[in-house]
Amino acid sequence: MSSEDLISVDYEVYGRVQGVFFRKYTQTEAKKLGLVGWVQNTAAGTVQGQLQGPRSKVKEMQEWLKTTGSPNSHIIKAEFTSEKTIDNLEHSSFKIVK
Repeated sequence: MSSEDLISVDYEVYGRVQGVFFRKYTQTEAKKLGLVGWVQNTAAGTVQGQLQGPRSKVKEMQEWLKTTGSPNSHIIKAEFTSEKTIDNLEHSSFKIVK
């Protein structure tokens, strides 16, 4: 493991992000970057979750959530809150929460 800080950040993505495989693509991208956490749809029509991992990889994922998403999604904005440095990862993988 590198000496890079591990961070945890909550996120919420707004736009057309439900019914477009957004959660599946988010899970695939997070796993590709070696991140853990979760993603779920909300009743408000957004997608929310948590990312944990090395700071640089979390920043990469934040950029992906803001600009890329799934092929048929239309992202209006992504908000990131509760960013904090953590000693250990609190999740074992990246899950889609139903």
